[in-house]
Amino acid sequence: MALPILVGVLVGILTRWLLLRIDYRQYPGYPHGYVTHLSLGLVAAFLGAAAIPATLTGQYTAVSFLALAAQQFRDIRNMERKSLEQLEETELVRRGPDYIEGIARVFESRNYLVILTALLTSGAIIFRGLTFGLGIALLWIIVSHYYMSGKRLGDIALVRPGRVHFARTLLYVDEVMIMEVGLKESREKLLKEGVGIILEPKDDNGRATLAQPGQRQAIVHDVAAIVGLKKDFGYPEFTPLIRLDIDTGRAAMILLPIEPDPEAVMEAIRRVPVLESAIRLPLKTLAGRKAAD
Repeated sequence: MALPILVGVLVGILTRWLLLRIDYRQYPGYPHGYVTHLSLGLVAAFLGAAAIPATLTGQYTAVSFLALAAQQFRDIRNMERKSLEQLEETELVRRGPDYIEGIARVFESRNYLVILTALLTSGAIIFRGLTFGLGIALLWIIVSHYYMSGKRLGDIALVRPGRVHFARTLLYVDEVMIMEVGLKESREKLLKEGVGIILEPKDDNGRATLAQPGQRQAIVHDVAAIVGLKKDFGYPEFTPLIRLDIDTGRAAMILLPIEPDPEAVMEAIRRVPVLESAIRLPLKTLAGRKAAD
């Protein structure tokens, strides 16, 4: 039984490591973040890999550790949520509660994927041999990566540049009013270095998702983290903002990046994850389809 457990643990750790590759905007604390995630992945992989061998040898009490692990991972989810909430106080652009909850949920669920991958791999090796088990491991790693990658904003909305201009003291991106800027120096800086972006939903599902405030807060946070901002505490007029055009469903964004490169900003926006809590699917309902006609 040693070989199935060993291979299951190795496959589980590999799964967790591969899933870490899409965590760079969500989990702070390198290199300590990697140590935390991989350590928990090792525990999850061992529990999953040992479950079937323990059952076959009559060690039924060992399987109860799976239930204990599930409780521990739920506690870890709460700890991650509290940690990110405390970090919010020092963020120039906050993640928002929806983004934090999504990160904490992902933190928990990926450990369950590791358990399932290790369990399926060790079980396949025991019942069908090493080659078949490695094939199952490869298939499930691909499935896990696809399942956890989720949708990106570019899947639900078109992203294009917008024209930044003022009507007296009111800042606009195209025809969408963003905010009022009183200081002349600030208006001049926004006109010269500001980047305006328009997000056009591809359908009514995208429109409903983009209208969710938590999703828009996630956009400004991720873009600020990736392209950087010319901003410090005490300069609210330089805070990146997204405003919704309630008539068309389009969203307009203004920010003052360190390098005013619209293409880089648009690419960063396209890669923002669509939050689970923000997903709306009105077109899945009869009423929603009728309203879209």
